[in-house]
Amino acid sequence: MATRRWQSLLLNALRFEAGWLLCVFGGSWVAAFAGGGLLAWHLWRCGLPGEWRFIAGFALLGLVVDGGLHLLGGFDFNDQTLVLGLLPLWLWMLWPLFATLVFHSLAWLWRYPLLAALCGAVSGPLSYYGGALLAGVSIAPWLLPVQALIWAALCVGISRYSARSSNRLASQPTQ
Repeated sequence: MATRRWQSLLLNALRFEAGWLLCVFGGSWVAAFAGGGLLAWHLWRCGLPGEWRFIAGFALLGLVVDGGLHLLGGFDFNDQTLVLGLLPLWLWMLWPLFATLVFHSLAWLWRYPLLAALCGAVSGPLSYYGGALLAGVSIAPWLLPVQALIWAALCVGISRYSARSSNRLASQPTQ
């Protein structure tokens, strides 16, 4: 029983990593199909009742956060097609893909808000830096320190949200 749970958590993390690589290397068309497929698979096979609401909200948050950073000059996407003039689809798709980890592979982390903040402050900017290098995106010198602050705050927010809503999320009917 415990082995199956660990396998499920590992597969959840591996699906995210595969999605990240497909989005960054494949661009927006691949992100639309592969990312959309991974999200559908997650919600169909692994999703908790009502989890889709969290994933959708997190996707909208990503559009606001990264779109705002783009408008402030943090990203230069060169000639890539942008969703609503803000972000390439491949970058936006990373937000709902990350959200699939919150109640699964990363659920243990939210019990430790300071550790979550530290992990967010380190891994968030590293992900953006690696993605920018691999996808040919130019980033402003100030972007990575700002991303560290944003992701630290986001992870503390997720910790608080998780503490309040994990029982409520599991008790919601699927719609």
